Amino acid sequence: MEFVSFMWALWAAAFFFMAAVSIYSSRLSRNEEDQIFLSDSSSHAKSEQTAIAARVGKIQPLRRTAFALAGAMTLFVLGYYVLDMVRQFK
Repeated sequence: MEFVSFMWALWAAAFFFMAAVSIYSSRLSRNEEDQIFLSDSSSHAKSEQTAIAARVGKIQPLRRTAFALAGAMTLFVLGYYVLDMVRQFK
């Protein structure tokens, strides 16, 4: 039973890490706007949006890693229980 507790603790840690990175990413991009700047008169807004996009771009690899880790742990937990179920029916 010790392995199952450790497995669930790792899954919870991966899930909370994914949630924290996702919340941080959404907080960074909350002021990001989808617009095209056609004139030079809005250069300040363009530079703000470029800075926001750069910060969000820096965290994207970490976000993908967090989601992949949480997905892998979920598959591992499901695989463990499917294998346990198969073993019980033998």
